[in-house]
Amino acid sequence: MSEGEEGRGAAPSFRFRAAEEADFERLLDLSIRALRADLERLGRWDPARRRARMRESFDPAATRRIEGPSGRLLGCVTLRHHPGHTEIANLYLEPDCQGRGLGRAVMAALLSERPGLPVLLEVLKESPALRFYARLGFVPEREQAFDWLLRLPPRA
Repeated sequence: MSEGEEGRGAAPSFRFRAAEEADFERLLDLSIRALRADLERLGRWDPARRRARMRESFDPAATRRIEGPSGRLLGCVTLRHHPGHTEIANLYLEPDCQGRGLGRAVMAALLSERPGLPVLLEVLKESPALRFYARLGFVPEREQAFDWLLRLPPRA
């Protein structure tokens, strides 16, 4: 599979690799490319705020790089295990990897880790990601100023 083909096809191939502090700038750039259009649509695009929010939430111990077979960075995700639930945050995929099954494959891998617990995540209002998460079974739990808090009930 060539580098340009990673993230395409019926069953995307990927692996998780632990993030490091040195990954911050690259993952910040990825988050900007993944979020900017949605933030602009909400009138919330501000590069300084995006950097501050990413810095505040960036935890290398909980963040995973999503890589293709050749090591190409395809995305990232933050996963936090709490006693009563799992929290997923900062799922960002390269724009050329979106809509090709990679997000579904990543979520399936994450959700398989603790199936007996609910999963919480936030998603921007009016984001196309809302439809993606709804297809996975997430339901709105609480509306916030610019986001929805979504919950996936425990799976057997």
